[in-house]
Order: sequence, then structure tokens, then C-alpha cells
Amino acid sequence: MKIGFISLGCSKNLVDTEMMIGLFKKNSFTIVSNPEDADIIIVNTCGFIESAKKEAIDTLLEMAEYKKKNCKALVATGCLVQRYKEDLIKELPEVDLFITIDEYDNLYSLVAGLISNEGDNFTKLSYFEREISTNGYYAYLKIAEGCSNNCTYCAIPKIRGPYVSRPFEDIIKEAKALSDKGLEELIVIAQDTTRYGEDLYGNKRLAELLRELCKMNFTWVRFLYAYPETITDELIETVKNEEKLVNYFDMPIQHISDNVLRRMGRRTTGNQVRKIIEKIRNEIPNVVLRTSLIAGFPGETEEEFNELKGFVKEVKFDRLGCFAYSKEDGTPAEKMDGQLPMTIKKKRANDIMKIQKQVSNENNKSLIGKEFKVLVENITEDGKYYIARSYREVPEDTDGVIYVENTKDIIIGDFVKVKIIEAMDYDLVAKLV
Repeated sequence: MKIGFISLGCSKNLVDTEMMIGLFKKNSFTIVSNPEDADIIIVNTCGFIESAKKEAIDTLLEMAEYKKKNCKALVATGCLVQRYKEDLIKELPEVDLFITIDEYDNLYSLVAGLISNEGDNFTKLSYFEREISTNGYYAYLKIAEGCSNNCTYCAIPKIRGPYVSRPFEDIIKEAKALSDKGLEELIVIAQDTTRYGEDLYGNKRLAELLRELCKMNFTWVRFLYAYPETITDELIETVKNEEKLVNYFDMPIQHISDNVLRRMGRRTTGNQVRKIIEKIRNEIPNVVLRTSLIAGFPGETEEEFNELKGFVKEVKFDRLGCFAYSKEDGTPAEKMDGQLPMTIKKKRANDIMKIQKQVSNENNKSLIGKEFKVLVENITEDGKYYIARSYREVPEDTDGVIYVENTKDIIIGDFVKVKIIEAMDYDLVAKLV
């Protein structure tokens, strides 16, 4: 039996998909990448914001077309199903089965039951049987599930439940297995990595975990989603002192106005955000700072938005994404006064990104002439450039890439030293040293 998977949304969802792939492969299913070849298609959906919901629905409808050919069953899983299962059953009769996150322990049995009566209720998803679906040079390591921050705009706690750390020993065991696969980079993820261990052990253990991971055979270790209020001095020192731990902080701050941060249910003030940024940059001079912002939150005034614009110009983040506020069902922000028209929200988000585009261009120009060790991951279609990234870029084009002139043979998957010779808004051009 042939089965195909489509994973939508974040890297945390991708890890779930990789566990699904491993589960079905273990049970003698053939994994296919082309939906035309699949007997069963599973779409692991995202339901975080409105655009993600639309993408999920569109993808399910697109995959339903294959049922008119050879596909026998279409299955939907993930966050959108967790939030709207009953509505989806009514609205999408093309989908044969909807499986919520709560039902993942029985996922194999439910899917197998569509085509036979031989489902095994005891066959469950396992981190240790994941089938890595990235390019073979990096993998994600999920260290916790859910979130307990309860920001007023966010539905994640309702979808994924409260924050639950994985046991330290289990994470180390999985990391060792990933290390044995010869991966170059390990990317540590959770909804909030900096709270790791707080619920399970009574104290934060991210820094300790990262030090253990750096003892393994990875070239780079990276962590994402570090909330500013839980970035400790110990964590900063660990990033500073561990050679394998890349100097990169992904710190979602969402806004800088105290009033907006308060309405968002965030645990920091604008001044505290500025102080943690200053501390990180003082301690780690070559650090890369990445953040995400929300524009057009309910009640956001022109003055508060102008404060945010000034902050983006002032701080000059290396990487920044800004999203127009999306009203999410069941969240406190959904019922707040001062809901803004979508036109205003989108304009404000676009205004922030215009500022960041200029900031990014200036930041990139400052790198011309500097040398970096880069991981070569691909080659352009015309063969003129290799596609690479340094410690400054996360995978999958999120942060841009470095195009390396193809002046001699380079083996994809190798590390090489390059010099930056040209800067664009988000990408860089380099030559071999």
C-alpha cells in the first residue's frame, strides 16, 4: 500500500509528520512523494492564523482531486482538525477521515481501518522512529509540546494544550540517534524553548540540554523560539562559550508598546525587551537576532504603531517578520474592543516590512568582504551558483541564502569558506576563499 504525506505549517508540525511517516514505513507501507502514486494521502494541517487555515482547506480540496483517479482515501490531521473537526466533517465530505491531535495514539489504527480491519491500537507515533524528511543535512528536535503562555491572540494552548516538556533522557537519546545519521545541524524547537524543564523539573534546563547536545557530532546546534522573559544569563553564556552552538537568537517579541504588550498578555515591557537585546549584543558581538511582530492588534493606536516603527529602525534586527493581526476563534483578543479593518492591519504590516527591507539591505552590505564558513545545500538550476547558508541563516529560505559562485567543483553537503562579494535585500553572493 502506498501512502503520501503533506506537512503544512511550522517545523513542530513537520516533526509530527516525520513520526507519521516512520510509523507507516515500519508497518510496511511504501512512502511516495507524488500524490498521483498514493493510495492514501495524509495532509497534516496548520490552523494557526487565517492564511494557514485557507492554505489547509485549499490543499485538502486539491488532494481530493486525486481520489477521482487512483487514491483510495484522503485523511486530514493536525491543528486545523483539532480546532474545527465537526465543522470540517460537514464542510469537506471529500475527506474520508479527520484525526485530531488527541487521537494520534490511534492514528495508525484509524487510517489502516479505512482499507482493512487490521488496525493495531498499540502502534503509536514515536520520536525514535521518525523518518527525517529534510534535505539530509539538518533535522529538528522537538523538546516540548503545547504552550502555557496564554497570549491573548494565540490559539496554540487551545489546540496543543499546556506546555509539557519531554524527559531530558529521551531527548538525549533521540539526539544521539540523529547524530548517528551524520546530520550537520540540529535545530532545537518547541513553542517556547526557553521554558524547557520548568514544568517537569521545577527549573529551566535549556542551557544544560544545549551543552549536552554540543558534545555530539553535529557541526552546528541551533535553538528557536526563545521568549525574552525566560532568556537567562546562563543561556547567554552557554551560547557565547559553546563553539557548536551558533550565535543566533530567535526571540518573538510581537510589539514594543507597553500598552499593546499588556493587552497581548505578554510578560515583558518594552524597556525589558530593549535591555535583553542590549545584553545579548554586548555579550555576543557577532550574534544574529531574529524576531516576529504583530501589527494592527486590537486597539493599536497610530502612536503605538509609530513606536513600533521607530523601534524597528532603531534596533535593526538581522531577521524580522511582521504579520497582520489575525482574529482567532476562542481567544481573548477576539472579543477585544478596537478591532481594526483588515486594510489597516495589512498596511501597517507592510509598512514594517518596508522598513525591515531597508534595514536588511544595510545589514547585508556591512557583510561585504567578510568571510564565513557555509554549508552547501543545493545548486541553482542554471548551475552558476551553489546555494549555501552560514550560521546566520536557518534552513528553508526563512532568512535568505548565500549564493556561492560556481568556479570549481563543490560537493553538496560540504562546508566551505567563502567571502561575501555582493549584498541584496535578503540574500548574499559570495566566492570561494
